[in-house]
Amino acid sequence: MHKDVKQILYTEEELRRRVKELGSQITADYYGRRPMLISVLRGSYIFMADLTRAINLDLTVDFMVVSSYGAGTVSSGQVEIKKDLSDSIEGRDLIIVEDILDSGNTLYYLLEVLRARKPASIRLCTLMDKPERRTKPITADYAGFTIPDAFIVGYGLDFNERYRNLPYVGVLKESVYEK
Repeated sequence: MHKDVKQILYTEEELRRRVKELGSQITADYYGRRPMLISVLRGSYIFMADLTRAINLDLTVDFMVVSSYGAGTVSSGQVEIKKDLSDSIEGRDLIIVEDILDSGNTLYYLLEVLRARKPASIRLCTLMDKPERRTKPITADYAGFTIPDAFIVGYGLDFNERYRNLPYVGVLKESVYEK
């Protein structure tokens, strides 16, 4: 797997440090409240687990599976909810936890769906923000790193369900996904 990575963008230590900072910021912003963190699976599961442990609040978690990629490297634009929330969000403070904010298509759609369910508030926390690719008017309230327009893997991010278990975030060699 490591041989398929052209460049390491963020090491384990850099990821750990930034997730801890995000957790501290969310703890301060939600002091006295009980937010619900919603992980958009599958890419965000490692980030979600680490972020949850970095937040010093009483909170709940839930999970959704939302897809617009399939087996490709570019969003198809067609968004599908494959697994919905288990609990009601009405009146709750939500923090959507995502691995990467790219075109914004998936999250824009997801936010529309969730707003209709009448939560008290919704904020977005993404590990990776790729603003160059944005096609929808959406910004993250909490962003770990702003990244260049490159195809990245590791720390939960994948290509064809591979590379999620890399302990760092790296740029995948073009030769791997252009086959």
